[in-house]
Amino acid sequence: MTRASLWEDLKNALSGSEEDYTEISIRKAIFLLSVPMILELVLESVFAVVDIYFVGSLGASAVATVGLTETYLFLLYAIAMGLSFSVTAIVARRIGEKEKDLAGIAAIQSIWIAILASIPFSIAGIFYSKELLLLMGADEWVLNEGHYYMQWMLGGNFIVILLFLINAVFRGAGDAAISMRVLWLANGLNIIFDPIFIFGCGPIPAFGITGAAIATNIGRGIGVLFQMWLLFRGGKHIKILKSHLKIEWESILGILKTSLGGIGQMIVGMTSWIFIMRILSEFGSQTVAAATIALRTMMFTLMPSWGMSNAVATLVGQNLGAGKPDRAEQSVWVTGLCNMCYLVLVSLIYFFLSERIIGIFTSDPKVIIIGSEWLRIVSYSYFVYAWWMAASQAFNGAGDTMTPTKINVIFFWIIQIPLAYTLGKYFEFGYRGVFWAMMISETSVGIYTLWLFTKGKWKETKV
Repeated sequence: MTRASLWEDLKNALSGSEEDYTEISIRKAIFLLSVPMILELVLESVFAVVDIYFVGSLGASAVATVGLTETYLFLLYAIAMGLSFSVTAIVARRIGEKEKDLAGIAAIQSIWIAILASIPFSIAGIFYSKELLLLMGADEWVLNEGHYYMQWMLGGNFIVILLFLINAVFRGAGDAAISMRVLWLANGLNIIFDPIFIFGCGPIPAFGITGAAIATNIGRGIGVLFQMWLLFRGGKHIKILKSHLKIEWESILGILKTSLGGIGQMIVGMTSWIFIMRILSEFGSQTVAAATIALRTMMFTLMPSWGMSNAVATLVGQNLGAGKPDRAEQSVWVTGLCNMCYLVLVSLIYFFLSERIIGIFTSDPKVIIIGSEWLRIVSYSYFVYAWWMAASQAFNGAGDTMTPTKINVIFFWIIQIPLAYTLGKYFEFGYRGVFWAMMISETSVGIYTLWLFTKGKWKETKV
């Protein structure tokens, strides 16, 4: 690939390409899809850092309010992301089959599902926010001041679900650049509105912690309106018509059936992390702080890998729809190889510079030692992690969301959590035992998922 053609492909990736991803070269298809997906995820991580920076200036109770509210939002995110896996797979399959009308119908039905799924959370947040915070052990300040934050966040949760789902529609259709621009707009406005509504500006009074929730709802709400406008105007690969707006119960049931596995994947992952943090808390607050810093560092460096892996889901779905299963499989191998090369580089950085990396976020010597040790242990398994991400998204892109869920239950609930407790507490290896348990289980899940992928049954999935 020449420098000129690379620059041209980069411009097409950022502006949105009209290429048929089932016909062009696989490397080009991966590039065109993964670039906007990577940038979308990087901006999301930047927003999370900026948001907690502004909230942090309000004190520990304000940060606790965000943390306690996010405990409930995690369940919402699990539902939204699980539905997103299903929607991406179904829309991608219909686009690959050249059935754009059916893709549009699936997109609208997913929006109806999002609205219906949001209602219980809205009711709980608006009317029972204090009770929910009290259940999590909130202090007096959080109960009296922070419950307004929860009311806004849970009350307006349909905005978050719609943002996830409609972006999943665009990604499945191959309009990844649109998803990127929507998230740039929503999070960019959120970053601007955060200090305005938290601290006040001109005629706008200071709302404190509640202002962070108001900013989130306004910024992401504008993003959703932009999404809807783009859907009805028509992207490069999908367009919604008025005839699509009626409820199609058969389509809704199909989406829900496929999404159960995706929701399960997210719930298993989130709950297993809660148990791991509970075990680590037995070794002191410095260990928890080190684990938190190390995890955020890992999540940031994994964003490019998730972007490439998300491209796999689209390519697998579209190529299976086009009747090209071998091409779908090849896209996974090419993406996995690119992913591995990137994560091997990250592993080397972790291994040799782990203390400097953790030292950016803290000056506590013990936190630096513990956090850097985790990064070094993780560095031994990152090359396998690359293949796990690609293979898992291949199953999801094919619509076989239950297989990764079953795998996660076995390796995270049945193996990782008991092994972490056994090594950490029973054999008294301390936090090191927990870190090694995570490395062993995640290396194992990567190898097993890749082996199962090579069996090829995912190619027979019907959605």
